[in-house]
Order: sequence, then C-alpha cells, then structure tokens
Amino acid sequence: MPQTDPFHSLVPRKMTDSELARSIRLNIEAELDAINLYAAHIDATDNEEAKAVLRHVMDEEREHAALFWQLIARLDPEQAQHAQEAVEKFKLIISGAPHESVEAVGKEGARSDATEPSIIKRLTVGSMRR
Repeated sequence: MPQTDPFHSLVPRKMTDSELARSIRLNIEAELDAINLYAAHIDATDNEEAKAVLRHVMDEEREHAALFWQLIARLDPEQAQHAQEAVEKFKLIISGAPHESVEAVGKEGARSDATEPSIIKRLTVGSMRR
C-alpha cells in the first residue's frame, strides 16, 4: 500500500488554517485506510486474540478520524457549512422528501422540513384503514 510522505506538506513557515485543513484531510485518509486494513485482517483470521487487538486498534482509528473531522470543521468554515447541510439533507432523503427539497437545503430562502416526514411516508395502507 502506498505511503504518504510525512514531510511532503512541510513548508518553511507556519501553515494557514486552510493549509492545515488540507493536511488534516490527508490524516483522515490515512485513518480510513487503517480502519479498512484492520477490518480486512479481522476478516482474514480466526485468531480471537488477534481479532480483539485489531478491533481495539481499529476503534482508536475511528476516534482519530472523528476528531480530525471536528478539527476540520474549526479550520474550514466552508467545510463545516457543508457538513451541517449534509445532516439536514440526510434527514430529508431518508424521510422520503422530494429531490427538490433536498437540493434546496442551503439555498437562500429555502425552508427545511427535515424533521417532518413527507406526506408519502406518512400515508400507509395501515393509516388509511378505519
């Protein structure tokens, strides 16, 4: 598996928040690669001791990835805005909202019905029975 050169992003000055966010994204990539690698190792063995250690280490990598996402939200306000909108869009998508409602999230004057399931989801055969 190719490794990222740990010194490739070093600059002869302190990084801006934008540059640091870019570097942290690489860290997230590395954490996700590690999670997938450890999961593959778990699937590839019957050794329960090894699995226990790998699960523990994999869980640590998940925590690291989550912490890095939180850091990026602080360093990159645009990314934070996309993350916030994604939560709202996700709620709309799983509630069965129309595509237009989902795409309207984040647009000027758009109203969100993310907490209200669509009429399609509320009307079921059971709800029509008396």
